[in-house]
Amino acid sequence: MMRRVPLLCLVLALTAAPAVAQSGRVQRGFTFAQTNCAQCHAIGRVGESPIPEAPPFRTLHTRYPIEDLAESLAEGITTGHPSMPQFQLDPAQINDLLAYLNSIQD
Repeated sequence: MMRRVPLLCLVLALTAAPAVAQSGRVQRGFTFAQTNCAQCHAIGRVGESPIPEAPPFRTLHTRYPIEDLAESLAEGITTGHPSMPQFQLDPAQINDLLAYLNSIQD
């Protein structure tokens, strides 16, 4: 029985690692959204956007497949309205923001 305890700990650690990594990505994505996007968009699971024309992040999947945003985020998102700043994210930031967006879709 004593030999199985280290093996069990190893199995638990290996299966928990992806969840912990995903949790870190989601948190970093939330932090990015809170810092750069919340002044215009509702970034949470509830609430209205401060600017009514800015879609809530939780509904973005109704406009675009979330994964399709990766290319736009890498190249620099531009929109038809002048108040939207242009963002160009690095690959880690893109993964973080997409993980957060996927976590809040209704």
